Amino acid sequence: MKIAFTGGGTGGHVFPGIAVINALESDGIGRDSFLWIGSGKGIEKEIIGRFGYRYLAIPSGKLRRYFSLANFFDLFKIFAGFVKIFFYFLFHRPDILFSKGGYVSVPPVWAAHLLRIPVLTHESDLTPGLATKLNARFSDRIYVPYEETKRMMSRYGSKVVVSGNPVRPEIFEGDAQKGREIAGVPDGTAVILVSGGSQGAAAVNRAVRESLDRLCSRAFVIHQTGESDFRPVGHSGYFAKPFFNAEFPHLLAAADVTICRAGAGTLWENGVTGTPAVLIPLGHGTRGDQAVNARLFESHGAAKIVTEEETGDPDWVSAVEEILFTDGVKEKMGTAARLFCRSDAARFLAGEIKSVLEKRGRL
Repeated sequence: MKIAFTGGGTGGHVFPGIAVINALESDGIGRDSFLWIGSGKGIEKEIIGRFGYRYLAIPSGKLRRYFSLANFFDLFKIFAGFVKIFFYFLFHRPDILFSKGGYVSVPPVWAAHLLRIPVLTHESDLTPGLATKLNARFSDRIYVPYEETKRMMSRYGSKVVVSGNPVRPEIFEGDAQKGREIAGVPDGTAVILVSGGSQGAAAVNRAVRESLDRLCSRAFVIHQTGESDFRPVGHSGYFAKPFFNAEFPHLLAAADVTICRAGAGTLWENGVTGTPAVLIPLGHGTRGDQAVNARLFESHGAAKIVTEEETGDPDWVSAVEEILFTDGVKEKMGTAARLFCRSDAARFLAGEIKSVLEKRGRL
């Protein structure tokens, strides 16, 4: 059996796919059955290597929505990636391809379609990304997180299925007490977990560092800064590292509130663990997906939004303080988050993959 996955560009295109692989492994499918297809230099290569799955690198170019001479040169990279993966699939035909999006996924999806290899595509954001739009017509099924997303893609009819977003199983296994011990949190102290995502976020880091005195006066701050923006800061009630790996589920379990971006994976990890969030969505230079994700979660009572511009005012911290210290707010938001985010998406998507394999006589 050969099950191929593709996607990359950010951790949000990789970790949900790993969650689906984990669910398949728990059903007895060996890890040698899996292959991840990504770029040679993207973050997906590092993440997949960390988990020890087989990896195939292909040339890839970025899909830009604006005019740039780089678009012209990247067309050749995209074509080279298509040629490489087409011939790889021709001679090492997988039984199915599962796409998690990102620009690197387009050549594998198109090649699989031409070779009549079943393609399942998953979109994590409320609004479909460019890669998902390009891949949709060549996919046998398109899985989306929300009913609102399904309505946006109604032109594809019954191919579109609401699945939620898959979350790694270890997220559900976090131990709050262990997380407090890892960070050295004193008993009885509230915990704020700060994360800019797998690659960090300079604006989030700046806002938190400038407000450390106020934040640490009433809570303990645990801060994932990202590799490029890590600075040792000696401050009472503060624990920071460039990246939290195996310890992250325990730190999330210990958190009373998170300060974070509004990437789809981050939102669902908060949601399934019932963790209220103060969201600082990425805005400038993007298609705006984080902003609409954030507004959706705020409308359901699971989060509060603070824009990057608003973090220039020291009083942005009041959004955090309201969650922590106003009676009933933290509990109400945590319940809303859990109700909004289904926790079985990885298991559901694994079942969809197995169903296709069974119909093809490969399981």
